Amino acid sequence: MAGQLIEKTIAFVKETLAGAEGGHDWFHIQRVYNNSQMIAAQETGRFDAEVVALGALLHDIADAKFHQGDETVGPRVARTFLEGQGVAEAKIAQVVYIIEHISFKNSLAKGYTEGDTPLELQIVRDADRLDAIGAIGIGRAFNYGGFKNRPMHDPDIAPNLDMDKEAYKKSNAPTINHFYEKLLLLKDRMHTESGKRLAQARHEYMQGFLDQFYAEWDGKK
Repeated sequence: MAGQLIEKTIAFVKETLAGAEGGHDWFHIQRVYNNSQMIAAQETGRFDAEVVALGALLHDIADAKFHQGDETVGPRVARTFLEGQGVAEAKIAQVVYIIEHISFKNSLAKGYTEGDTPLELQIVRDADRLDAIGAIGIGRAFNYGGFKNRPMHDPDIAPNLDMDKEAYKKSNAPTINHFYEKLLLLKDRMHTESGKRLAQARHEYMQGFLDQFYAEWDGKK
């Protein structure tokens, strides 16, 4: 039954995200799912492996930034699908919790604290954050920036390192700023040991990219 549920979830996600923006399409979901399985295989704590799998597959089923900022759509779509598959309410609640709390922007909300974060959320969040950094993260950042018709870089627009959640959601800053406002911060916000290890290498790759980018921008290379 568990295997069939995962297969049906994969089919549902592929169909739902057909034609989605390239950084938030099925391939993003697939990478996050694979990352979550890699991290889960190295975790020694107790967690529900099916919740991890479902959380990874459904975490971006309706990303709020593609739904006029409505953060209720994703959890609602996921719940409706899982209820239709006869999944127990307790498990649905765990998956919905992951979807509601995975986003980086939520960490910018006033009074936010991670508190006693469930291990299932830690694994999926680390898996998602890994896909936001490194070579893939660079590609996704510029893909989304192009999708929103944002400049790659503007030396006159400094990164805003003091944004709250609402300012972050409304930002139209150049793509390079996004590295300082989010991507370079993720290494130190990982939960799991394997996530931290993998993030370090991807973080260093981004730093090398930025060095090269600025050198080329200034005509020095």
